[in-house]
Amino acid sequence: MNALEHQIHYPLADALPTEGVAMEIAPGIKWVRMGLPFALNHINLWLLRDRQPNASGALVDGWTVVDCCIDSAGTRAQWEQIFLSSLEGLPILRVIVTHMHPDHIGLAHWLCERWQVLLWISATDYNVARTAAYDRNGFGGEASADFYVLHGMQDEAFLRHVRERVSYFPTLVPALPSSFRRLMDADVIDIGGKAWQCIGGYGHAPEHIALHCQELAILISGDMVLPRISTNISVHAAEPESNPLQLFLTSLLRYLALPPATLVLPSHGKPFQGLHERIQQLQDHHRDRLEEILEAAHEASLSAADVLPIMFKRTLDSHQMTFAMGEALAHLHWLWFDKQLQRELDGAGVHRFQLWQEDRLLSEQQRA
Repeated sequence: MNALEHQIHYPLADALPTEGVAMEIAPGIKWVRMGLPFALNHINLWLLRDRQPNASGALVDGWTVVDCCIDSAGTRAQWEQIFLSSLEGLPILRVIVTHMHPDHIGLAHWLCERWQVLLWISATDYNVARTAAYDRNGFGGEASADFYVLHGMQDEAFLRHVRERVSYFPTLVPALPSSFRRLMDADVIDIGGKAWQCIGGYGHAPEHIALHCQELAILISGDMVLPRISTNISVHAAEPESNPLQLFLTSLLRYLALPPATLVLPSHGKPFQGLHERIQQLQDHHRDRLEEILEAAHEASLSAADVLPIMFKRTLDSHQMTFAMGEALAHLHWLWFDKQLQRELDGAGVHRFQLWQEDRLLSEQQRA
C-alpha cells in the first residue's frame, strides 16, 4: 500500500471474488472480477438486482449487468460460470456499458444476444466503438505510427509494433449490438426500484457514464475514479489536437457533489471510500506532472517522446508505450491550450513544445 492509499479506506479489506462466482457487497449488488491479458490484469464488473417489464408488460425479476470484459473464449466461459453460480436462477434484463474501451464493451454483443436484451450506453461511445470495431487501423497501423513519429518517437521496434497493430480493437470487440438505448449525463435509471443517476465524464473516453445511487450511497465509477492508479488520458491520431486532460480534470469535479462516505465501485482495484480525497490526489498527481514538464521546458523544447522519461520512471513495453505517448501528449496539450507553451514544427518534422519567446528570454536571463 502506498502512502496515498492510507488516505482512503477499503471496507472489504483484501476480499476479492473468486473466479466464476460473484461476491455480494451490498443488498442486490454483486461484484464480478475477470482477468485481462494486459499489465492491468483484471476488470471489475457489476450485477445489480433488477425488475423490468417484459414485452407483455409483466414485471420480471433479474439482473442488470454493468460492463462486460473483452471477448475471448476464457471470458465467455467465466460468464457461463456466473450464469450458473450467481444469478439465482434469474435472467439478465439489461446490459449497461460505462464506455467503449474493449475491456468494458467487448462482450456486449454476446451478452445482449444471449439474453435478448438491449445495450445501454452513451451515443458517442457507441458510435466511436462501431467505428473502431470495423476499422482495422483504429488503434494502430501506419496512421498511428506516423502520429508518433510526428511527436518525436524514433524507436523502430515500437513503431513496428504500432504498424503491425492492425485489428487490435476488432480482435477484442469483434461485433457490437446493432441497436442501443442512449445514456446521457443526468439521466436517472430505475434499477430494481432504486434511482441511479448518470454522471457524464470526459477525457478518458468520449462520453463515459458513471452511475450513482443516492439511496445506497454507491458510485459505480467505471474508469473515471480508480483507487491506485490514474486512468489513462491520451491524445490519439484520430483527434490530434484534443485537450483530454482538461476534460478529465474538469469532469472529476462533478463527483465532489457526492457524499464523502460514498462507496466507490471502480473498474480496476478494490471498492473504496474516500472519494473526495481520491479526487484531490488525482488532481495533484496531474498538476505535479504538468509542473515537471513546464520546468523541463525552461531548459529545452520538448516533444512528447522527450517527456516520457520525465513522466515515467520505469521501463515500458511496446503496449504500455502507446498509452505513455498519448498521456505525455495530453499533458503537453494542456500546457499548450493554456498558452503556457507554444507548439512549432522543427526542421525534422517533429512537433516541439517550448516556452513563449519572452518567457524563454526571461528563463535564460535567470539561469545566467
